[in-house]
Amino acid sequence: MTGDRTPSRAIPLLYLGTAHVSLALAAGVAAVWPRAVAGFFYHSWMVAIVHLVTLGWITFSILGAIYIVGPLALRMPFPAGRRDYWAYGFALVGLVGMVGHFWIQEYAGMAWSAATAAVGILYVAFRLVRALPQAGIPTAVKLHLAFASANITLAASMGILLGFDKAYHFLPGFVLSNVFAHAHLAAIGWATMMVVGIGYRLLPMILPSKMPDDASMSIGAVVLEAGVLGLCVSLLFGSGWSLAAGALVVAGLAVFAAHVVWMLRSPAPKPVGAPRVDFAVLHAAGAGVSLLAAATIGVALLVLPASPSTLRAAAAYGVLGLVGFLSQMVVAMEARLLPMATWYWRYAESDFRVPPPAPFTMRDRALQAIVFAGWTSAVPLLAAGLFFESPGLVAAGAWSLVAAVLVMTLDTLGVVLIVKTARAPTPGGCEVLIDVAPTLETKTAL
Repeated sequence: MTGDRTPSRAIPLLYLGTAHVSLALAAGVAAVWPRAVAGFFYHSWMVAIVHLVTLGWITFSILGAIYIVGPLALRMPFPAGRRDYWAYGFALVGLVGMVGHFWIQEYAGMAWSAATAAVGILYVAFRLVRALPQAGIPTAVKLHLAFASANITLAASMGILLGFDKAYHFLPGFVLSNVFAHAHLAAIGWATMMVVGIGYRLLPMILPSKMPDDASMSIGAVVLEAGVLGLCVSLLFGSGWSLAAGALVVAGLAVFAAHVVWMLRSPAPKPVGAPRVDFAVLHAAGAGVSLLAAATIGVALLVLPASPSTLRAAAAYGVLGLVGFLSQMVVAMEARLLPMATWYWRYAESDFRVPPPAPFTMRDRALQAIVFAGWTSAVPLLAAGLFFESPGLVAAGAWSLVAAVLVMTLDTLGVVLIVKTARAPTPGGCEVLIDVAPTLETKTAL
């Protein structure tokens, strides 16, 4: 094994730690002040909470995962240097500034904070794009990741413009239309495209299964990207083509869903001792259910005329898409990524001579069950609470999510703070070599 296959340790943990704090804070605020969440959603406190989820939890989790997925699953070196820590600093300062300025309704400061956050986020995205040619992965996966990186550039630029427009009022068009266009570009174009691309590499490792066909994955990427850009433009200009663009988005996601079904029907042998009930798979399944519900509501919103009911449905749509699908997919991926990365870090500490315990033994299964139960109850409660404008349902769902996040963080700390492995040679002087893609395999060379 070479050192460039061992992921950096500090920088992904900084991003993932910030992500956990952000999600806990968002859920805690909704739990303590549910009346600030139930009701019309476009106000400063709600936007602050949404950005804690979208930027603080989802985006920071993706950025941290890139430093792990790069060497482990994408087969490309992605070491962290001084600039990466500066990028994290910019992203963190920008996140804190955005949420704080939204909270006090100081929009010029919020816009400058958004620009600061964009510096850090786009640095990692540009690094990823530059490294993709070296990645030993299917072209379709590279296409998803390249599209996602381009989309976050557009979404960040649009978000900065919207921020300054809140202070100086210079953009044309209806403000909600502009906000919806930005939100879909960020949520679908960046986060969903990235989740799908990384999912094509991680799901065969999580299930495990064979890899699907590269050509059909590429078609899905192009269709999804066409739908994302079309939806963004049609929402901006109030075009009647929004339904067609939405249909393309659904079609692109349907291609991914079809590939997941194919993976389930094309299993690979599981590692010896792997648990029969895999909570990473259960979270991914829950995310799929939420995606189906969100897609159904999203298409209905494109067809139905605007009304108080459709605005409430839009709030439920946001919960299902952001918390039910994207956030829960992050949980599923993190459930596997961190034990795998910790396995590598501990293995490196022994000069790759003493293999640590298998990654799937590092998680506490009782804590994982609590997290899954909390998340499974939180999503429908929050969605129903926003649709029916019920502070009681919102509070119940938010407290359930708070509990799930805190227990998940405790379980994660148990993985990453695990006692270091003593440096000692394996019996007989064996050296263990590792290849993790597409599945984690252990080869012993005497």
